[in-house]
Amino acid sequence: MPTYDFVCSDCHQRFDLFITYTDYGSKPVVCPHCGSRNVKRRIGRIRVARSEESRLENLSDPGSLDGLEEDPKALGHMLKKMKSEAGGEDIGPEFDEVVGRLESGQSPEDIEQNMPELGADAGGGGDDLGI
Repeated sequence: MPTYDFVCSDCHQRFDLFITYTDYGSKPVVCPHCGSRNVKRRIGRIRVARSEESRLENLSDPGSLDGLEEDPKALGHMLKKMKSEAGGEDIGPEFDEVVGRLESGQSPEDIEQNMPELGADAGGGGDDLGI
C-alpha cells in the first residue's frame, strides 16, 4: 500500500497516509491533527533512473575539466558531482573532507600538506591527493 504525503491548509501540519490504489481519490482525506478536509497532496522528490553509461557520458565532457587546476572550488564541485554520478557510493570520509576543503577554496597543495596520509594511501609517495 503506497504512502501519500499531505499538508493541511487549515493547521499547516504535514502528514502521511497509507491509501490503497482503489481508495485514492475516491475517499476523502482528513487531517489527523485538526480533522479538516481542506488538505493538499504534497509531491515529494522524484528520482530519475539512468544507466551507468548515461552517468559516465555526463562526466566525460572534456570541456568540464578546463581550468580545474586553477580553481579548487570548481574541482571540488566536479568531484562531488562525480561521486553523485557514481551512485553516491561511500568513498570514505577522506574523500568528503578533501571535497569540502576544495569547495572552501583550499588549494590541492595545501590539502596535501595538511593531510599527508592521502598521498601515502594512493601509493604515489605523497605527491598527489590520491583522487
